[in-house]
Order: sequence, then C-alpha cells, then structure tokens
Amino acid sequence: MKRKVAIIDPLGAHGSSQHLYLFGQVMGLINSGVSVSLYTNKETTDPNILGLRFYQFYGSLFSQKIKVVRGLKYILGSIASIFHARIKGCSVFHFHLFSTNSLMFFNVVFSKIFLGKVTLTIHDVSSFANDKETSFYSIWIYKLADLFLTHNEFSKNEILRLTNVNGNSIKIIPHGNYIPFINVQYDKAASRDRLDIPQNKKVLLFFGMIKKVKGLEILLQALKLVIEKHNDVLVVIAGKVWKNDFALYQKIIDENNLQDYCFLHTKFIPQEDIEHYYCACDLVVLPYKKIYQSGVLMMTLSYEKPALASDLPPFKEILKDNENGFLFESENTISLAAKINQILSDRSLLEQVKKNGSEMIKTKYKWDEIGEQTKEAYQTL
Repeated sequence: MKRKVAIIDPLGAHGSSQHLYLFGQVMGLINSGVSVSLYTNKETTDPNILGLRFYQFYGSLFSQKIKVVRGLKYILGSIASIFHARIKGCSVFHFHLFSTNSLMFFNVVFSKIFLGKVTLTIHDVSSFANDKETSFYSIWIYKLADLFLTHNEFSKNEILRLTNVNGNSIKIIPHGNYIPFINVQYDKAASRDRLDIPQNKKVLLFFGMIKKVKGLEILLQALKLVIEKHNDVLVVIAGKVWKNDFALYQKIIDENNLQDYCFLHTKFIPQEDIEHYYCACDLVVLPYKKIYQSGVLMMTLSYEKPALASDLPPFKEILKDNENGFLFESENTISLAAKINQILSDRSLLEQVKKNGSEMIKTKYKWDEIGEQTKEAYQTL
C-alpha cells in the first residue's frame, strides 16, 4: 500500500520559485510510488502532474495586506489542509521551513494533534534565532517534528550544533534542478533586446532577492577593479530588495562612478522574464556572505549558465573551481575582482565550465533520484 503524504506549503508561487521546487519534489515522489497531495495557495497554478492531488485551501492568502487578517487566513488554510489531508488518509505532513514563527508552530502542533508524522525540509537553518520569541518557537518546532530533510552536510552540522535534534532524524536530500519546469532561451541578442540590455557588453548577472547576506556590495566594490581591465562589463542587478536598503549599494555606485556599468532592475521579476535574464548574461555572480542552499545557483546551472560563487561550504559541496563553476574567497573584494578578470580573459575556460556545470546539474540533481531518497527517508518514520 502506498504511503500517503501531504505536502503543505502556503508560500507556493508567491514571490519566488518555491513552487518549482514543490513540483519537482512532488514529481519525484510520485514516480517513486508515493501518493502525494499538495496544499498551497491560488497564486500557484496546478502543474497537472499525473497522480498529484492538488488543493488551494490557502486561497488568495497574500492579497490580504492587513497582517492580522492574513495570519487568520493562514491558520484557516492550515486547518482546512491538515484536516482534509488526514481525512484522505495522509499520515505524513511535510512542510518547508524558511523561518520559525507562530504560524509554523501552529502547523506542527495541529498536525501532531491529528497523529501525523511531521517532516520538515529546512531551507534556512538560521531560523533558529536568538531572540526569545523566535527561539521559543524554534525549540518546540524542532522538538515536535519527526524527520528533518536538509540539502547538504553543512546544514546538517548546523542543525546539530544549534538544536538537540537526534542526528539519525536528519537526512541529506539535495536540492533538485529546475530543468523540467523552465524554458531555456538560446538567442542572447533577442533576450537582451527584450530587457534593453546593450548587445556589446560582457554581462554579469546578480539575480534574486537583494538581501544583506547576499553581498551585493562586495560585487560592486569589485566592479571598480574589474573595469580597469574590462571596461565593457555591465552588472545586471535583477531582483526585489528584501528587508534591506538599496541606498547602501547606490552610494557605492555613485561614489565610484559605476552608473554606466550597472543596470538596475530592482523589482520583482515576472516568471516569464526570468529565462531572458539568464540568457542575456555571460556569467552569474553569487557573492554571498552566508548561505545554506541556493536556489539561484541551481537555477543558474539549470539555465546552462556558468556560476561564480563565494567559497562557502554549501557552494563548495556543489561547485569545483574551474571545473563546473568558479569560486572566490568569501567577502574578499580583491579575490572576486581577480576571478572575474580571469574568467573574462579566458573564453574557452568559461565555455568549458559552463558545459560541465550544465551536464552536472542534469545528471546529479534529477528529481526522480531525489524522490527515491525522500521516500526512503519517510520509511524511517
């Protein structure tokens, strides 16, 4: 008899590519013989995956601007989802953890009331915060959950360091590729025309939400050293500012006369334009100061583009310098500038690394294999 799993994710397609992760996860699990129901919001369209039971009990959750009302709609969506899943025979309740708060605490507790086995995919280990309120919820969420899935060895070690979780309940399940759900563009000129990006530039792409930990200032400070050698470089910054002040970055741009070398699209990027940003660029730069797992990296490789990332442990578990990607010393502006100059001066190396990265993401991070690993993890419950 198939094990029935409810994946409950209020976020879905709201403001990110989380829905593509969900669809890959669902597809892999179904292909591994698991019965899956997915509960999310109305912003997330039905992927029409054969065998998937798809529900939108969270409705138009994020259209509500009043925080208290949105919280109430969240709770009602969770009650409906968990109750429905249990009635339909689901015994595993799988949530994706980006932060620990009262709403996620409610999800875990309500699932346990219905005698469900709670599985958490931990996307951000730093959600185990130090302030008293968040720390309270963190402690109890980690204490009540039955199974923890994380993407790499570094994150597992962080969970063990920060919590009292039994190591046997933590399983490393990689982040899959986005290949089944994206449309790779190959006409660079057409994509640049669409986005008004000049044709005669070497384009470095900084993509995704602009958070403090993503180190955009490091890239901008490196840029002033890069243009001394490559004055045809253009940094495209595409993404919405999140809990951050872009004035810090604008100051670096203005003080170093980098206006002609930066192309600012600091806004939400529509899903239909994402493929064109990747197509338009020559190199994607991830100068992050802290990370547990990067969807942007997996997206970059899925779009067959080379990635230059800081040498943080999670990146080093995926990328090998000058083989399937590029690495520089984290938070070192000079190291980043030198690496960019090296890459832009060696086109053949850039092309070979791009090819190797594309091949690696296709073969090593397939959702069917990840689905099988997740199924095996469920079997420990």
